[in-house]
Amino acid sequence: QVQLVESGGGLVQAGGSLRLSCAASGLSFSSFAMGWFRQAPGKEREFVVCISKYEETYYADSVKGRFTISRDNAKNTVYLQMNSLKPEDTAVYVCAASSLAGLASERNYDYWGQGTQVTVSS
Repeated sequence: QVQLVESGGGLVQAGGSLRLSCAASGLSFSSFAMGWFRQAPGKEREFVVCISKYEETYYADSVKGRFTISRDNAKNTVYLQMNSLKPEDTAVYVCAASSLAGLASERNYDYWGQGTQVTVSS
């Protein structure tokens, strides 16, 4: 059974930082692309960033230069370092695993976590 478990969310002031983690189990982690998506209240889920199994990365324009994704295949974990946070970054952040290239399309992802709340106060 595949499980993706996010952690690291919380409340932070604007300009602050958070580091999210997503621990995967039940899949061959190194063979999967991993992505982060987010959903703010009243809005559709949107793509944030992904990292391929070759560690190529692809960022949404809204987070480019502020967020950094990385992965540790030995720990079956993907990380999202979020710096210079803005109130508009407030959302539930969800990680996902893709047996394809991943990228921005939700249809490419096979497995999803439950999410972790990130709240940025102004």
